[in-house]
Amino acid sequence: MAVRRLDLGYFIRPASETGSSQPRAEPVLAYLVRHGNGLILFDTGIGDADPETEAHYRPRRRALQEALSAAGVGLDDISVVVNCHLHFDHCGGNPLLGGRPVFVQEAELAAARGGDHTFDELVDFPGATYEVIVGETEIWPGVRIIPTPGHTEGHQSLVLRQDDGTVVLAGQVHDFASHFASEHLARRAALDGVEQPLPPYRRWLDRLADFDPRRVLFAHDCSVWEPPRTVNP
Repeated sequence: MAVRRLDLGYFIRPASETGSSQPRAEPVLAYLVRHGNGLILFDTGIGDADPETEAHYRPRRRALQEALSAAGVGLDDISVVVNCHLHFDHCGGNPLLGGRPVFVQEAELAAARGGDHTFDELVDFPGATYEVIVGETEIWPGVRIIPTPGHTEGHQSLVLRQDDGTVVLAGQVHDFASHFASEHLARRAALDGVEQPLPPYRRWLDRLADFDPRRVLFAHDCSVWEPPRTVNP
């Protein structure tokens, strides 16, 4: 099983959302997983939005077809889609993949159909075929979906058991790998019995730890989290 990162463009997060006085450019990343059963596409890029959203985030899109072609595959080669969640910058290419199963948490699909969560045409498009799940499930041997709520209630991550260790495609559990690292360390401190108060951590980290991940990859950060290791000089 092999994983390839796909660059699908970027957007500008305004200063009002960065917690600072400056806007921030953020990449939009998807992942192509080559498995013995076929090709999995984790997220599909930035969809078209209304004029207000376009002006707010100023997205620059790279066509999904172009990114897949650079990886040596086409739209017709994709077997299944997994979205970490259904915001417009993660499911934008889904309408190009009608007829392919899209794995999504029940809570996420309900939110997407229930209000201002996303754009209707990115959810209920011709050929939309959802595999609706509740909680954790193994979709193919060595490929497991794990609920990782936080950014949205129905956010999910993909756990890939590889020969050289487990890879987690974590979507937008955090905007930055460094934030994931901080929360991972907070969990370690809690397990070590460090006196309160401690930084909080999300309880799904306990489940991810069961897989002893060697690499964690993200949707809006090119950095990769890896566990601390002793380095011999």
